[in-house]
Amino acid sequence: MIRPIALEIGGDGIRINNVNPGATRTPMTAAWTEEIFTAVARHNALKRVAEPEDVGDVAVWLCTDEARFVTGQSILVDGGYNIVGMR
Repeated sequence: MIRPIALEIGGDGIRINNVNPGATRTPMTAAWTEEIFTAVARHNALKRVAEPEDVGDVAVWLCTDEARFVTGQSILVDGGYNIVGMR
């Protein structure tokens, strides 16, 4: 839905983007053991899981003038999990 909405309201100066986080240390993953975090981290390019700031910084950047020409995008913040290939 990101792209059609961006097309529909872009002329009004409104940008629509989506942030797609990967595995992130949050209260939702608090029950994970370090072994689980390590196993997940092994399968992405940066070899770690995200901290909340890693995802939040992307969301904040999208709200700045530096991202003024970015719209209709789904931005993966997953440490390269989706580019590593077969696991």
